[in-house]
Amino acid sequence: MGRYKKKISATALALALGVTGITQASAAEHNWRFSNLYSRGTAFGEVYESMAKNIEKLSDGRIKVQVLYSGEGVGTSGLLGAVKSGLITMGAPFQSMHAGELPAGVVEIGLPGGTDDPKELQALFHEKGFGDVLTKAYGSQGMVWLEPYIQPPVYILTKKPINSVEDFKGLKIRAPGAYGKFLRNLGASPVSLAWSEIYTSLATGVIDGSIGSNMIDHRDGNHVEVAKYMYRLPLAGAQVLPIVVNRNAWKKLPDDLKAAVRKATEIHADDQLRLSRQWESEAVSEMESKGLKWSPEPSEADKKAWADAGASLWDEYAAKDKYSKQLIDILRKEQM
Repeated sequence: MGRYKKKISATALALALGVTGITQASAAEHNWRFSNLYSRGTAFGEVYESMAKNIEKLSDGRIKVQVLYSGEGVGTSGLLGAVKSGLITMGAPFQSMHAGELPAGVVEIGLPGGTDDPKELQALFHEKGFGDVLTKAYGSQGMVWLEPYIQPPVYILTKKPINSVEDFKGLKIRAPGAYGKFLRNLGASPVSLAWSEIYTSLATGVIDGSIGSNMIDHRDGNHVEVAKYMYRLPLAGAQVLPIVVNRNAWKKLPDDLKAAVRKATEIHADDQLRLSRQWESEAVSEMESKGLKWSPEPSEADKKAWADAGASLWDEYAAKDKYSKQLIDILRKEQM
């Protein structure tokens, strides 16, 4: 009976995800499903689509990649588990949505107050040990960690103006993971929602504000239509996000195809950094033309309260698991 149920479940999921046709399947040696966080037609959604095409191109068509967008078969909060189990082959998760499953991912993405310098971040991951720790952390859960990519700073958009940090008290703000803990330290009530749920939740008053992964997220979600106030201080100067692959699927690849996939993720990381810088400026201009209003310049007291809100998070996350501690130890060594 158990095996029978598993077969039914697998069949149902295959139908929900939209399996490639028999003709396409027979043309490729490996058929992958790649799930990301964004809706179809968004700027970042198209960058993920480009990465999938590069995998196909660099593998000479031996790997076929079906791209799944937000809400298509796998929800945002289920993405990491779907990669672990093999229900999807490859994923681009938002680590803050998986804090309980993989605590080290929250340190990976960048705790509040982290650097916004891409060169420093790349050195941290490729030269100073972050990459080695994360390879083991994801590997311990049946995944292969590939080239991470950098996205711009994280800002908070609210329905009411924020004139000082005191105004965050009592607000319900969509802010998963460490961002939520940071805002809780300022008296707000964090809420965890998928990106696709932000607009409706703001419009209906379920939440009073939201972080975006970056300014482009706020623009592409049309959030300024229902929340017009942006606080000037970013929660994080930059975010680093991973591409992960199911380990069993990875093991089936010969070395030349593994190299092709890695190369495609490296190209993707370059594209993300280059395009996100351009899009961030464009997004701010577009939102300002639709009525976006910035908060006043924060006072010195507000800046101190902002810094203090993030200071306790290092100790908290270092205690989560051994991989988180190793990452925090690297960060502390960098500050010495």
